[in-house]
Amino acid sequence: MVKRAIFGGSFDPPHIGHVLAVSYVLLTEMVERVTVVPVFKHAFDKDMAGYEDRLALARAAFRHLPEVEISEVERELPTPSYTIRTLEALSAQYPEDELRLLVGADVLVDAHRWVRFDEVCQLAPLLVLGRVGVQSQLDCPAVLPEVSSSQVRAWLAQRPAQGLLGQGLLGQGLLAQAAIEQLRQALPTAVLREIEARGLYPAG
Repeated sequence: MVKRAIFGGSFDPPHIGHVLAVSYVLLTEMVERVTVVPVFKHAFDKDMAGYEDRLALARAAFRHLPEVEISEVERELPTPSYTIRTLEALSAQYPEDELRLLVGADVLVDAHRWVRFDEVCQLAPLLVLGRVGVQSQLDCPAVLPEVSSSQVRAWLAQRPAQGLLGQGLLGQGLLAQAAIEQLRQALPTAVLREIEARGLYPAG
């Protein structure tokens, strides 16, 4: 039986914390495979970049990990995208696998808003990873850095209008310099290249 983690999210954009979470559960052999599921239409009605763009960013973020696949399962499911529906579909797709739901401790704050949360936990028991700066009642290691997609989008809005790739810091304003440094630490380079190539998250 294959142990498979399901890792869903907006991935708007995927950042280093997402990649580290997946790498952690694979390297510690908590699971053997990871299925990354970019949300199609967020259950909490979040405004997001287009689905095709976020799929491409997720593929760029995880393409160096052969144990990871990017699933488009939510494209075919009713909207909004509820985790329980996604897990039911993936359970049917991988009937022989033992599913676990990989989440950061920060998302559990909204667990009371999830549809059929008890059934989610039964179908795919949670694998919870702690994040620096996030308090949790669960005894989980704080293995993830203090970074979020919303913060990354804010830094992207502060970057130079001509983009980041190949740009040095000289001649940039202090705000742009800080944003460049933060982005280089927070985003996999492959994701940053894809963002620039697609013209996503335009500078403010």
